[in-house]
Amino acid sequence: MELAAETAEGSPIEYLAGDLCDESFRLVLATTAAERLGGIDLVISAAGAGAIGSFRDATPATFAHVIDLDFIAQAEFVRACLPWLTQGRDPAIVFVGSILGLHPLPLHGEYSAAKAALRSLAATLRLELTGDGIDVCIATLGPVASEFWNSLVAGQRPPWSQGKPMAADRAADAIVNGLERRRAEVIPGWRAQTYAFLARYLPGLIDRFAARHLKATGNRSSSDRQRTEG
Repeated sequence: MELAAETAEGSPIEYLAGDLCDESFRLVLATTAAERLGGIDLVISAAGAGAIGSFRDATPATFAHVIDLDFIAQAEFVRACLPWLTQGRDPAIVFVGSILGLHPLPLHGEYSAAKAALRSLAATLRLELTGDGIDVCIATLGPVASEFWNSLVAGQRPPWSQGKPMAADRAADAIVNGLERRRAEVIPGWRAQTYAFLARYLPGLIDRFAARHLKATGNRSSSDRQRTEG
């Protein structure tokens, strides 16, 4: 509602608030969007939440919630929109992914796994939907200014993730530009592009960096600490 209120006068935003993990809401959202807008030409799937901590210490509920919101709910919402997208005018789907879908970092296990799965789904749909004329793009983002760190499912923001994030409007502009150019992937900003390069060609360097920071900050699982202290 606050976002809708910020829009320019004369350009109202239609919105429907609810839980994307709820199947019934996903169907209502897709149907309502098609009815109010006269169809669906573009779906930007950007829901997400993170959890910080070792996989060993995470609860099954935390794992299930992150995977459900960051991957399953987004995939199923796109599925619900497909009947209208196939009839759309130059239709497209944008999945908002993460550089952690390229190469994971410790303490981000659930989030990394979900974003990797989302990336794989985007690649699959890009091929499957070609005959329907539906473009599929994945936006592989690094840190972007948002409320992400204020909405963690579990844990706290790690000290190595305190750098200045990219402005949200810059990321949005890059995504729009990628859509106009029919790009299969958009990686906005030099930080994300550097990480993507390292993930492809020097993944061991990322691992060594992460391991050094883990050791320096003492971020081991509680069971590891107990064994050491015992």
